[in-house]
Amino acid sequence: MATASETMPTLADVLIIGAGPAGIFCALGLVRGGFSGSIVMAEKGLPVERRSCPKKKVGRCVGCSPCRITTGFSGAGAFSDGKLSLSHEVGGNLPQLIGPSCAQATIDRVDQMYLDFGADPHVEGLGHRAEVAQIRRRAIKAGLKLVDCPIRHLGTEKAQEIYLRIERALLDAGVRMLFQTECTEVCVEDGRCVGAVLKGPDGQEQRVAAGRTIVATGRRGASWFDDMCERHGIDHSSGPVDLGVRVEVRNEIMQEVNDVLYESKLVGYPGPFRNKVRTFCQNPGGFVSQENYDGSLAVVNGHSYKERKSPNTNLAVLVSFNFREPFDQPISYAQHVGRLCNMLGAGHILVQRFGDIMDGKRTWPKELGRSNVVPTLTDAEAGDITAAMPHRAMVEIVAFMKAVDQVVPGFAADETLLYAPELKFYSNRVGMDERFDTNVKDLHCLGDSSGWTRGLMMASVMGLLMGERIMAEA
Repeated sequence: MATASETMPTLADVLIIGAGPAGIFCALGLVRGGFSGSIVMAEKGLPVERRSCPKKKVGRCVGCSPCRITTGFSGAGAFSDGKLSLSHEVGGNLPQLIGPSCAQATIDRVDQMYLDFGADPHVEGLGHRAEVAQIRRRAIKAGLKLVDCPIRHLGTEKAQEIYLRIERALLDAGVRMLFQTECTEVCVEDGRCVGAVLKGPDGQEQRVAAGRTIVATGRRGASWFDDMCERHGIDHSSGPVDLGVRVEVRNEIMQEVNDVLYESKLVGYPGPFRNKVRTFCQNPGGFVSQENYDGSLAVVNGHSYKERKSPNTNLAVLVSFNFREPFDQPISYAQHVGRLCNMLGAGHILVQRFGDIMDGKRTWPKELGRSNVVPTLTDAEAGDITAAMPHRAMVEIVAFMKAVDQVVPGFAADETLLYAPELKFYSNRVGMDERFDTNVKDLHCLGDSSGWTRGLMMASVMGLLMGERIMAEA
């Protein structure tokens, strides 16, 4: 396991940039197919066994660079809640590229691989047809669509154990892993990618020649790869960006949905603007968390453990924005909104009660102590989200939450907590065919950084197919 630039190879048959689910399953696809060439994985963060957030010990974010929650082997998703969506209808637009039947068949194979590495065989969201029908009726009446999807919940702490087994399996198979190693440049010559420039922990850069270069840098790397696309003429287009809030309520409010579906995926297009608004990443008995991106941008997320539980449920409410003309920089737009929220929170995540939003006032710290909902993100700063969130987004979040309240009574109670900013960067949709070939020969992009997937399962699916297709051409 290499960590210094002087141990970097100068040649790789396959260079995988990023060790999130897409990169990991690409390597697994190669290894399981008996690939005889050299495989190198370059990861900005740490190996999974060293990924621990210091906040657990000191009680506050210490600003690790890079953030140990968003970077490292297994990526950001496995360190939030570790949910595998088992339907091709959830997780992005990959089925449009490879076909729904191929997507579902590969989901089933990837799911079995997770089981082989120790995932819980229990699947959430199966059965309960009568109860699901009742929830769906309420959703229809409220003008919302319920997307029910079977979910295999790994759990944050159990996901770490599973990915540690995968990490060791890849190392035993001869995959070379370079941790604390950042890709600063993909090298393109005469329309072909010939490798990349990697910077090790000592700050030294070295060019690594590669037969194939695979970018799998996740949401965190979306902005960087957008720059690469512009610089090297890689086909791409601006996709949507999601911005919104993380909502926290008592478990009692969400109990029916938690018991029946585990995660309620509700989608609406509230007036007057009719943007798509949806719930995402529901964590029964979970914990609200902070993640740090480059440039000291603090964003909110949620964790859900298998064993450790809180009295609250949290989930995201996200508004999708599309920018194409004349402005086409959705990632920059969302980052700007996030920094405004950080500014008002003095570098912390903002939290506000829904009732205070409706009353047109900020939330004060003493008011949080009077509610049934005790914040699980203890260092969040009470304040006024509406002073930073765009008017359009805030209006639609409020309208959507009131609609959800008809499905889940009490969801839009005065004491319901909203944390901001919640941002999802998927904006750079890379142009590619069903074999994941870009217009630059021998360059591929996988997972959330490609703009085609959202979440653990679909990123893993894309990675596995890439590895298998390299094998088929070997």
